[in-house]
Amino acid sequence: MIRMTEMVKHLLIINIIFYIGTYLVPISYDLLALHYFENNQFRLWQPITHLFMHSGFGHIFFNMLVLVLFGSVVEYFLGDKKFLFLYFSCGIGAFILQVVINYFEFHHSLNILIDNGISKNEIYQTLNATKYSTIWNEYLSKSNFNGLVSTFVSTSVGASGAISGLMVAFVFLDPNREMTLFPFPIPIKAKYLISGYFVMDLFMGLQGSSLFGKGENTFIGHFAHLGGAITGFLMMWYWKKNQFNKNRWDR
Repeated sequence: MIRMTEMVKHLLIINIIFYIGTYLVPISYDLLALHYFENNQFRLWQPITHLFMHSGFGHIFFNMLVLVLFGSVVEYFLGDKKFLFLYFSCGIGAFILQVVINYFEFHHSLNILIDNGISKNEIYQTLNATKYSTIWNEYLSKSNFNGLVSTFVSTSVGASGAISGLMVAFVFLDPNREMTLFPFPIPIKAKYLISGYFVMDLFMGLQGSSLFGKGENTFIGHFAHLGGAITGFLMMWYWKKNQFNKNRWDR
């Protein structure tokens, strides 16, 4: 069994400090959580700082548990520098995919309102005041309304995107490791268990999107998870193909 590695330990401590800090300094949550980039509360540092923010104890506990379990193995094989580069790259990849999805969802609904004679400036001013107009319901379906309002006013927090990349890296490094999913006492190989997890993420993300599904906001960044996973896959594929001694991957 691989013990907790140094960089994983540092990330764990930083996340805990940020989590406690949001209770000691409540205003820090709005400053450090990720706002939609067209919202007046968006700041350039938020794509990084939101990776250390969490919405509750259950949220941070699960993320940190997965960080320790998968991250320590990944850091052991890659080394601390490549591990840290992978971690933040996956976090940024998660941010980019989520922003792209949010942009299209928001502007799809925005254009419907504009086409019905509602001023674009009025819509932005209303949303930036964290309000909405009941008139919008006359032109937008429930899913499109969620795509407009929830996208603009909601914040994103959590290390899930970065950790999703670590999960994919783990599959590259140890695909046949048998794992047990609580409470089912049946061992499943990592490549099947983790692949299944992301298939579910994709399905739930499509269902929750106002463009592809019902547009019901679950407050879970499924596309952020997928963005981190895709980034992790591409980076590990490139490193495995171009940089690593093949023998090292057969441990």
